[in-house]
Amino acid sequence: MQIAPPIPILRMFDETKAREFYLDFLGFELVFEHRFEPTAPLYMGVRLGDCEIHLSEHHGDGAPGAAIRIKVDDVAAFSEALLAKDYKYNRPGVIDQTWGQREMPIPDPFGNRLIFCTEI
Repeated sequence: MQIAPPIPILRMFDETKAREFYLDFLGFELVFEHRFEPTAPLYMGVRLGDCEIHLSEHHGDGAPGAAIRIKVDDVAAFSEALLAKDYKYNRPGVIDQTWGQREMPIPDPFGNRLIFCTEI
């Protein structure tokens, strides 16, 4: 039996802010979007490399304040690339943790925390 990595579902409240943050700022690509009808809440999937996240406006899908860890090859280089975008809502920095990881925590506009990390 082969098991794929889990796909976290994060709560979102504003489609425009979600697209600006995840697609424009972080560089995720849109995988899909779904609504049961035109006025229904949005459920969408985004991907960056092998990391896939689902974002949902549906009440009960995820809870604001979730935290997920995302391993990257070089978190310092990713931080520099994000800083170069001059995104007015976030200026992510890198922290060396005592447990041997270099981390870049970034809150999304909905209270979720993405922690990009690299082994030191």
